[in-house]
Amino acid sequence: MTVDVNEGYQEFCDFLEKQSGICLGASKQYLVSSRLRKILMEQKVKNLRELVAIMSRSGGHGLKSAVIDAMTTNETLWFRDIHPFRILEEKLLPEFYQKRSARPLRIWSAACSTGQEPFSISMIMEDLKARGKGGNGGEKIIATDISPSALASAKAAEYAMLAIGRGLDPERLKRHFQEVPGGRWKVKPNITQRVEFRSLNLQESYALLGKFDIVFCRNVLIYFTGDLKRDILTRIHATLNPGGYLLVGASEAVNGLSELYEMVHCRPGIIYRKR
Repeated sequence: MTVDVNEGYQEFCDFLEKQSGICLGASKQYLVSSRLRKILMEQKVKNLRELVAIMSRSGGHGLKSAVIDAMTTNETLWFRDIHPFRILEEKLLPEFYQKRSARPLRIWSAACSTGQEPFSISMIMEDLKARGKGGNGGEKIIATDISPSALASAKAAEYAMLAIGRGLDPERLKRHFQEVPGGRWKVKPNITQRVEFRSLNLQESYALLGKFDIVFCRNVLIYFTGDLKRDILTRIHATLNPGGYLLVGASEAVNGLSELYEMVHCRPGIIYRKR
């Protein structure tokens, strides 16, 4: 059976943007076809217009969730784009720990995918602790994502060797993982205990997340329109404690919000401090 991904493509793009914030843009039919192939065949739909109609009907929530899950980019690495993690280890965490605040450090990993980013953050905390440069304990990393399947993988904290090899050096593998049956590797409890995974669409309210000292929102803003990006960055600002920091992706920037964020040059790397 052949599905026409041209008919109803714009309707599908509008539906996806409304539901998830993801803005596909023009001529991404190939991406829709590759990611939704299995779902389209199972539903036996003729085109994307028909798919949108099914998802919009009462009782279409399960299908809608599956489609959004499939369209969400879940590719990630350990210590992806190393500069933010170097900045975290050499500047941000020491700065916070030197204050010796009675309040435990809280970090938000937004769009955490399958868990590599929040676990990488926790590993850095553990390494500092081992060197006698850690905090008073009680640090919390809240990790959120819109994808149910990505969150399920993250909560399991088990990875195949192929995924382990993407950005993780042998020393950290030895320190922070244990081998389990099936040739897989599981993150050790002293790393996972700091991390709490929650389901969150970045278009939704952040009120239940609480306040944070550092927010990682990396490699996700590029999928949103300018207006939605500004809205998200404004609401992230509201979650930050005074003097808190925001880290975005290497190809992303916080433009037009100088009243909210101060740019901090770390050479290499740029981060943003709450004004």
